[in-house]
Amino acid sequence: MSSETLAAFTAAADDAVPLDELQGAASRYLAQVTGAEAGLVTSGAAAALMLGAAAILTGHDAARMEQLPHCDGFPHELVVAREQRNGYDHAVRASGARLREVGFHEVIAGAGVRRVETWEYEAAFGPQTAGVLYVAGADSRPPLEELVECAHAHGLPVLVDAAGELPPRENLRRFIDAGADLVAFSGGKAIRGPQATGILCGRRELVGAAALQMLDMDDHRQLWTPPAELVDLTRLRGFPRHGIGRALKVSKEQIVALLTALEQFVSGAYERENQRLLMHLQDIASALHGLPVTSHIEVLSDAGALPLLTLTLDPHSLGRSAFEVCRRLRQGDPPIQVGHWKLDNEQLVINPLHLTDERTRLLIERLRAELKPA
Repeated sequence: MSSETLAAFTAAADDAVPLDELQGAASRYLAQVTGAEAGLVTSGAAAALMLGAAAILTGHDAARMEQLPHCDGFPHELVVAREQRNGYDHAVRASGARLREVGFHEVIAGAGVRRVETWEYEAAFGPQTAGVLYVAGADSRPPLEELVECAHAHGLPVLVDAAGELPPRENLRRFIDAGADLVAFSGGKAIRGPQATGILCGRRELVGAAALQMLDMDDHRQLWTPPAELVDLTRLRGFPRHGIGRALKVSKEQIVALLTALEQFVSGAYERENQRLLMHLQDIASALHGLPVTSHIEVLSDAGALPLLTLTLDPHSLGRSAFEVCRRLRQGDPPIQVGHWKLDNEQLVINPLHLTDERTRLLIERLRAELKPA
């Protein structure tokens, strides 16, 4: 987190405010930034997915809210492409939703060239269908706009998992502009808010239903006046009790800090740091010259994207694999956590976000020690 975000977090700790009012203020800003009707600060993107799914299942029906995660008697299936399944959809299933898969993972299986198609979703729609789950990515199929049009023709909402889709900044609006009903973002990645924050934005009636299942409902119905732009009381037949999302509550400090970080992300404030971070990576690459490793610095064109340093090891000359080097870095003093998603290709990835002059010096020392041939 930046110094401005930390200062906002600390200042919020010294104040007091009803959380529904603060979430209402957050909703106004999130709507402005994303183009959605409303928004909610959540305890992470996974929490946003769980709350979004719960909102789709219940709407403003207090009886359904109280029944979750048991969905007997009302539609509770979310249709999802088999190729978009991942461990994070556990959050969606935790709401009580059941995922119905369509399509095949033929490209990965080496058994074909086709990706999932919109007609397959439509063929799966039935009496128990409550909505559609779509996991966004650079190569996600089918096109979101096409799928939204199909789902809306059947009166079904679309929940988009866009946890890791920032930057570019344009993606804050991209999925809403495509017609998505709810979108989940992480607040602790590129936005650099508190790690345990996220954003749920979308249609007001669904965001409001999510808020109702997360907020503290220990109040008198006659006295409770939540912000109208967040919760539409005219939709409530009864006053809900604490909902399935109560375990996902978020503090006033987290809300204020997330909004502060988001403001910096939107304004481009972080981009001014990238040149300094790039210099740290260049220093590391230069310091490893002559060792059995090839350095490559990737500078993405997306505004706000961090430069990354990829180190490709020569395990034959080094006498150990990238996995072993990664393990030794983690277990050393100080412990070093490098990017590990390319270890199968004998590659380590250095993310510079936390680097300072002193940390860069320490990192170079550790890397040189571990990358000397045996």
